Amino acid sequence: MNNQRHLFTLPDDFHYLNCSYMSPLLKSVEEAGINGIRLKREPWRVHPDDFFQQSDELRNLFARIINTSDPMNIAIIPSVSYGMAVVARNLPNSSGKNIVVAEEQFPSNYYPWLRYARSNNTEFRQISRHGSGAEWNKAINEAIDENTLLVALGNVHWTDGTLFDLKTIGEKARSAGAYFVIDGTQSIGALPFDIAEIQPDALICAGYKWLMGPYSIGLAYFSERFTNGIPIEENWLLREESSDFSQLVNYKNAYQPGAVRFDVGERSNFILVPMMEAALQQILDWGVSNIQDYCRALSDELIDNLDALGYKIEDTAYRADHIFGIRLPKHVKTEVAKQKFQDKNISVSFRGSAIRVAPNVYNTRGDIEIMRSALKELVE
Repeated sequence: MNNQRHLFTLPDDFHYLNCSYMSPLLKSVEEAGINGIRLKREPWRVHPDDFFQQSDELRNLFARIINTSDPMNIAIIPSVSYGMAVVARNLPNSSGKNIVVAEEQFPSNYYPWLRYARSNNTEFRQISRHGSGAEWNKAINEAIDENTLLVALGNVHWTDGTLFDLKTIGEKARSAGAYFVIDGTQSIGALPFDIAEIQPDALICAGYKWLMGPYSIGLAYFSERFTNGIPIEENWLLREESSDFSQLVNYKNAYQPGAVRFDVGERSNFILVPMMEAALQQILDWGVSNIQDYCRALSDELIDNLDALGYKIEDTAYRADHIFGIRLPKHVKTEVAKQKFQDKNISVSFRGSAIRVAPNVYNTRGDIEIMRSALKELVE
């Protein structure tokens, strides 16, 4: 895959290695948003079918990215916290059970389970990092037992890109009858994912990072365990036969099929939905595996010789290529590193004890060389 910088509007002298913070907008996504604004300027051009067709196309595109055959199991949501709230609302009241999460998980995938645990006499097991990624995965797997109600993880850890072995952990969760919930925000769109292989009960993603979309829209897959679930909102779009506007006063008890019942109110956003659609179409055109391969080539080039300079990084088998954490030598202060990157126009994130580096297809070898020179200068 060749560099795709020409599809974005990025200054040549700025080195944006921070897609895990948020992605820059593709030119095509920006144009879709502008067209949406113009459509709202002339509302007589918005037809009843527009409330449904674009939303369904968005489900179809996301279904292809995560390899599920049923796009109706996908909900359109405003945020990860909203999707997690759907799961929490539909968990059984299970006193004496336990919930398993990873240490320093993103707050949206932490607070719902802490509240549930406190309200339902449920043990809250937050599994600390145990040395290497391999040891951490083992500890999480061993924390799951016959009393586990729910296991909630990311595909990668958001602070440093540590990979979680979702297939093995998911198998253990299923054997215990536990719900398996994944926050895919920092992986879906850049790291291949297969619903058929991993079999989560829920996969919930914000759209503004690796899915290349705008803020305040996301997508969530819900398995058949949630088919008869209760939505957060009782909005009209979720009801059976809601596409017939002339009959909306003839209230329906039944919901739309699958996960459509979990869509956020006003989900047919005529600005955000076309933007998200354009972003997903571009990702599919590139191919997620090609994106990961491109990031791997850049990452390998940067990571070479880091250990010799005193930096620490996770082993390859337990590290993603599109997001990874570099830990500073003890004698290098974080504030000094921040200033060095700022001086060189390098955008990365500092999360926990790691410098979080997150390249994507708009990054060049020049970006990597500037980053490498900054790291080298910090230890000289």
